[in-house]
Amino acid sequence: MTFLTVCMLACFSQQAFAATTVWQKAEEIMKDVYNQILLISTIAAVVTASIALLMMNFSKSGKTVDEARAWLKRIIITWAILNGLGFIVSYITPFFAGGKWGTP
Repeated sequence: MTFLTVCMLACFSQQAFAATTVWQKAEEIMKDVYNQILLISTIAAVVTASIALLMMNFSKSGKTVDEARAWLKRIIITWAILNGLGFIVSYITPFFAGGKWGTP
């Protein structure tokens, strides 16, 4: 009876394999979060750049035009850095595949 129980237990038990690992799920979540941040930052950059351009075009004060131009430069640089981070990460990540430095 014990032999039969062990054999039946072995036949009916199945190992559960995860479809994705914790690291794959974390990578998926981070990509989603980064895409959401990029979307929000792009919208914010367009809105604030539009305001800065309107201030540059319709202002009668030279000081306001200079400040608007400085803000426009800051907005463009920040937006380029945020977009560049995704490019850098996607370019460098394959070098570290499998926890080893080298070619993918």
